[in-house]
Amino acid sequence: MEVVGCATTGSQALRLFRETMPDVTIMDIRLTRDMTGIEATAAIRGEFSDARILVLSAHQGDDLIFRALKAGAATYLLKESLGDDLIDTIREVHAGRGPIPPHIGRKFADQTVRPSLTHRELEVLHLMADGLRNKEIADRLKISQQTVLTHIKSIFVKLEVSDRTKAVTVALRRGIIDPGF
Repeated sequence: MEVVGCATTGSQALRLFRETMPDVTIMDIRLTRDMTGIEATAAIRGEFSDARILVLSAHQGDDLIFRALKAGAATYLLKESLGDDLIDTIREVHAGRGPIPPHIGRKFADQTVRPSLTHRELEVLHLMADGLRNKEIADRLKISQQTVLTHIKSIFVKLEVSDRTKAVTVALRRGIIDPGF
């Protein structure tokens, strides 16, 4: 095995992929600046459908795992499970297989049956996490307060919670929103 490049931003990862055409790409979910590792994975797979990408992360959030696999990652490994697993997994991905660790597979299966939030619901959730009240959210998004309430009720149902604090807590735990939002 040989390392052919190292990127710290999503655009740099895309550029390096184009230049080096690696057999396997190890992508960190938390790239800085212009795009996330998930967005970079989707961009690479959009241009190179046969790209083999292994996503590596310290984050166990269900939504992050689901989005990484949906973006085209062959598998998702947690940094805490490194060691011999990483080498074996790189070989598996290189061979065209996408070994999903059992605990990740369970999270992925759970996510596929869970309804996902719409783009607007995510916007409302981010603003709730920022501490904005319904009127402030309505003003920011240029929608009525009633529409904000409708989105919040939908968020509660989809996250299976009954209040704003629990909604934000669950969203953070599942990786739906980033702690640095």
